[in-house]
Amino acid sequence: MTTKPKVRKFRIRRSSPLATGTAEVEDAGVEPQEAAQPVRAPDMSDDILQKTPAPAPDHEVDSPAKPEETSPDDAMTALRKEGLTGRQLRMARRLAQKHDLSPSTDFEAVLLLRAKGIDPFERANMLELVVPQQGSDQPNTGRVQLPQTRQPDHMPSTQVGLPTSPGPLPDPRATRAQEIQSIQRDISRRRRRKMALLFSRLAFLVGLPTLLAGYYFFVIATPMYATKSEFVIQQADSQATGGLGGLFSGTGFATSQDSIAVQSYLMSRDAMLRLDRDLGFKAHFANPEIDAIQRLPENPTNEQAYKVFSSNVEIGYDPSEGIIKMEVVAASPEVSAEWSEKLIEYAEEQVDNLTQRLRADQMQGAMTSFEQAEEKMMNAQRRVLELQEQLGVLDPTAETGGVMTQITTFEVQLAEKRLQLQQLLDNRRPNQARVDGVRGDISRLQDLIAALRGQLTDNTGTTSSLASISGELRMAEVDLQTRTLLMQQSLQQLETARIEANRQTRYLSMGVTPIPPDEATYPRAFENTLLAFLIFAGIYLLISLTASILREQVSA
Repeated sequence: MTTKPKVRKFRIRRSSPLATGTAEVEDAGVEPQEAAQPVRAPDMSDDILQKTPAPAPDHEVDSPAKPEETSPDDAMTALRKEGLTGRQLRMARRLAQKHDLSPSTDFEAVLLLRAKGIDPFERANMLELVVPQQGSDQPNTGRVQLPQTRQPDHMPSTQVGLPTSPGPLPDPRATRAQEIQSIQRDISRRRRRKMALLFSRLAFLVGLPTLLAGYYFFVIATPMYATKSEFVIQQADSQATGGLGGLFSGTGFATSQDSIAVQSYLMSRDAMLRLDRDLGFKAHFANPEIDAIQRLPENPTNEQAYKVFSSNVEIGYDPSEGIIKMEVVAASPEVSAEWSEKLIEYAEEQVDNLTQRLRADQMQGAMTSFEQAEEKMMNAQRRVLELQEQLGVLDPTAETGGVMTQITTFEVQLAEKRLQLQQLLDNRRPNQARVDGVRGDISRLQDLIAALRGQLTDNTGTTSSLASISGELRMAEVDLQTRTLLMQQSLQQLETARIEANRQTRYLSMGVTPIPPDEATYPRAFENTLLAFLIFAGIYLLISLTASILREQVSA
């Protein structure tokens, strides 16, 4: 779009001479050639007509009828209806002063100029108002003049439909309407051409690719069958532990790591290779009945097969519920269901292998500790038995108690005999026989008590005393009790490890069993075609916006 040059307004005083008006133009900061250009009223038709070439001077459309053919009042009325701007009227007045005319008004200046056969709005006449610069080769006539421009000898006429021969000029309003209609037709023609180009680009860049994609999805694409299944990995029930561990027990967060590990394994190359060895994954997708886009080439590599495996086996994990959702796609519904069952078997094996080593390590350590404690306890028991057999004492405490009871009994008898002896001796003439008998009993009781005490503590070293026997047996029994206690603790640790190992066990529970579908799941022809249309339309829109921005930046 072309915009008009913006200049500051200026006014020529009617009382001032032509030279003063010219000086005001120069003081206004406007170049003489720009000041001499006539400007019409700012309407829509003038903005459009700025791109059209100026009409020939001999066929000016704005020239009214000759003044001698009409009365002065009618000519003035017709002139006012032409809608001349203030600038055109001022230029006409200046041109009349240049030709030594003395008009009283600006409209009268236009009429006087036209009466002399001079078109005041002709470009050549307007340029005559420009005074030449100082130092130019033009002769100085002593009168201030505007800069002059040379008019070409032969100006080609661009006015359509006007006669080249002299004659009556057409009605300017009809000519103006005809030009506006011509411009409107040209604008409509350009709009139709642009719309045709736009639709052709859309048809080539959006419509044709969408048509090809729809033809593939509706006609060429091989029907695929999807088998869906859902399963969850559960943990054995156990007593709730304290702290944060008890908050997540029984929820999906407790087995989230195992579920993610199983998901990663089912989407790995190892699972694809095992599925190929067991059920022939590569051979199924290399079947010639499958279309060329989804078919594997002959003797495909593992990477090519893995790309097809990744696009046809989808496994998702929901951490909030702990459910693993699996979808297996194949060209046959039976094959799809069989692949799903085989992948679930792989998942069960992987679940068992995840905790097998942990459970084995826990049980092996507890079992080793229990076996060692049990062996030491048995050794201590054998030591006690050996001491009992060697010393002939079953229970040193009981033996010692019996000996002490005998000693106490004999000491009581000894005390009685001593009292009896003292009683006999207190007589004036004691019976010697009885005294000797009592003394003998006392001596025998003392020897018996000494013998019994010797059994308890024998300092000769020939035989073991009850004290030494009791000490050895007590040490052996204490050792036996210690080993028994350690064995009990090891047994408790073994049971705890067994419970922990059972708690670490994971179970795969099926939520949705794989059932072969009876209708093809893919391709979804309408949805895929619509998606292709949106993708191509988005690409075209991005390219168009980018091109428009670059074109604007370059032209700025």
